[in-house]
Amino acid sequence: MHQVRWGALSTASIGMKQVIPAMQKAAHVQVTAIASRNENGARDAACTLGLEKFYGSYEALLADPDIDAVYIPLPNHLHLPWSLKALEAGKHVLCEKPIGLSSQEAETLLAASQGYPSLKIMEAFMYRHHPQWVRARELIETGEIGSLTSIQVYFSYFNNDPNNIRNRTDVGGGAMMDIGCYCTSLSRWLFQAEPDRVFGFVDRDPAFGTDRLFSGMMDFDGCIASFTCSTQLEWHQRVILCGEAGSIELMIPFNSPIDRPTVLVHRQGKQARTIEFEVCDQYAIQGELMSLAILNDTPVPTPLTDAVGNMRVMETLLRAAETQTWTKC
Repeated sequence: MHQVRWGALSTASIGMKQVIPAMQKAAHVQVTAIASRNENGARDAACTLGLEKFYGSYEALLADPDIDAVYIPLPNHLHLPWSLKALEAGKHVLCEKPIGLSSQEAETLLAASQGYPSLKIMEAFMYRHHPQWVRARELIETGEIGSLTSIQVYFSYFNNDPNNIRNRTDVGGGAMMDIGCYCTSLSRWLFQAEPDRVFGFVDRDPAFGTDRLFSGMMDFDGCIASFTCSTQLEWHQRVILCGEAGSIELMIPFNSPIDRPTVLVHRQGKQARTIEFEVCDQYAIQGELMSLAILNDTPVPTPLTDAVGNMRVMETLLRAAETQTWTKC
């Protein structure tokens, strides 16, 4: 088999507009089917994407023996149950972040996955696969900025639609779950460690109850990662990585464009160089890497243990914000 046959559980916007069209460009990916709770919706989605199969239920897609793997872009509270059902159906799983609503849910999925050693499962943090992040990490590991000591992250957008799932607490909405997870993931990935302690500040929407703004600090044995994320500020994102001998600044660190080159700025003293990366689609790269792991029976780029660790840090940050104290992880 030279391609993995994929099906998508849900006609969610991120899948329809970004992930599935990108995966269709990957050499070892064949997206063949999509499912919705509404058969007409599934039919329309399949027509739009040029897929040969559609299903009026998620169960029907999972029962298809010609589907090898599933992509899950469902709302956060459905990530755990449908990932479990996909594994039980013998399908590999690529699930959108966050992997669940809590570290307990992440641990439940990790434990369940160990009962299916032949199946691959991965949380879809697509940014890690983009060439700009591959290069940034190389610069850090080769000492181009000295020892990485400080990480600063900013990530925001504006959405005050009361019907949007990102503004509903019952389905895992809020800034931390939606975009703060990138800030914690990035910091843990670059420091290659878990924080010793964290501190947080939260501002909740008076009507939704969701965290519309969250700022956090993570102490990695004296190295600091700080971030601010918000669902009700102007769209903006930026990452600055600093060491004693230089810095790296990523201009569009997470939602990298697919219609123009991406750049990072590497500074050493008074010297600054801009590194430009060719146009690419990080979702396509993610789908390709996941498919190659399936075809070659090799580890996925991001193990599920990383998802468990990320959920634990997010929970601790939220707890620290409520108590207004530095809290051990």
